Amino acid sequence: MQRILSDQLTPHAGRTVRIAGWVHRRRLLKSVAFLIVRDAAGFAQVVVTDPAVRAVIEELPEETVVEVSATVVANAAAPGGVELTDPAVRPLGPPAVPPPFDLYRPALTASLPTQLDNAPVALRHPTRSAALRISAAAVAGFRAALDARRFVEIHTPKVVASSTESGANVFALDWFGRPAYLAQSPQFYKQLMVGVFERVYEVGPVFRAEPHDTVRHLAQYTSLDAELGFVTDHRDVMAVLRDTLTGMLDSVGESAGGALATLDVALPAVPAQIPAVHFTEALEIAGAPADEPDLAPAHERALGEWARREHGSEFLFVTGYPMAKRPFYTHPDPARPAYSNGFDLLFRGLELVTGGQRLHRHADYLAALAARGEPTGPYAGYVDAFRHGMPPHGGFAIGLERFVARLTGVSNIREVTPFPRDLHRLTP
Repeated sequence: MQRILSDQLTPHAGRTVRIAGWVHRRRLLKSVAFLIVRDAAGFAQVVVTDPAVRAVIEELPEETVVEVSATVVANAAAPGGVELTDPAVRPLGPPAVPPPFDLYRPALTASLPTQLDNAPVALRHPTRSAALRISAAAVAGFRAALDARRFVEIHTPKVVASSTESGANVFALDWFGRPAYLAQSPQFYKQLMVGVFERVYEVGPVFRAEPHDTVRHLAQYTSLDAELGFVTDHRDVMAVLRDTLTGMLDSVGESAGGALATLDVALPAVPAQIPAVHFTEALEIAGAPADEPDLAPAHERALGEWARREHGSEFLFVTGYPMAKRPFYTHPDPARPAYSNGFDLLFRGLELVTGGQRLHRHADYLAALAARGEPTGPYAGYVDAFRHGMPPHGGFAIGLERFVARLTGVSNIREVTPFPRDLHRLTP
């Protein structure tokens, strides 16, 4: 018999099937025993009345891998409306060493550090794996939304020769005797690839050596990047971002409905037109001083509350950040040169996306670097490309883990990251 998954049992009612998975839980009652088997699709309930089979499962602790051949019987009270009877149970390995916490309980009771220390088994818990299924569906939606708009997926280097990209601290390493760095983003490369394909995107890791020790920061995270050419200004980029977010959430709803149910998560609606406020207006709404150069987390939370209250939206664009707080490649607002054609997208009061229009003329890059007192040498391979003709372009970057954390409502981004890397953690 070919193995089937737990969510394929219903059509096989009355027939003998073979499943395999992990012993999720055993309930040993006086006259009957129940074995709950967990596989990639969910759970199957096995009813054991044969004393010989009962003796086998009594010796199988939780998380032992087993194979079960049994008859499928309809039972509305069982998981999925069916259960397995008259089983033959065969271990596929030695009895498992139980993890330091119970995976069969509805919620993990262990502290987050304990879960992270034991991530290979903690991630088996339905609530932890559900978040990762949502993450996978979101990435699939990101790709599908951009593929439909004729974007081309690219893969750029994660080891670079220069540490001068965005001002964030970088991780240095030895590259055959030469200094090298882990990339902070694919920004330069995705801009250059606009000159090849016009519209590009990438899903990949980025590295920030910032000594943050907060619930919202990681030293390595997954960035969903997109860049598109022939834009009028940053508003064209914002429109593509809006449609991309819709595609991501639609994909989560279609592909990860069970995970959403496990976590009791309702998907937010993306407005047809996401509300937008200029940075100067955002400061007023948040009650911040008019000369504040950036938005603090408290300001972002206040803006999120305002967007929900005034627009019924979980999303809010903040445009026109001061040029002084944006990278040198950011295009200034022609009408207000001190402000940028850049934006952030806040999701439930937290910065989720950074983006904007970029410079596209070689002379403008030289002027921008000179204005900041920076030499052109370290940027030569990047800046020189603009001598060969680049269209007006712009793009954005979504932090995947932050998106999933905000969507699922967890209090710490590490709860939706399988093996987080941060100020303290380099294992497992």
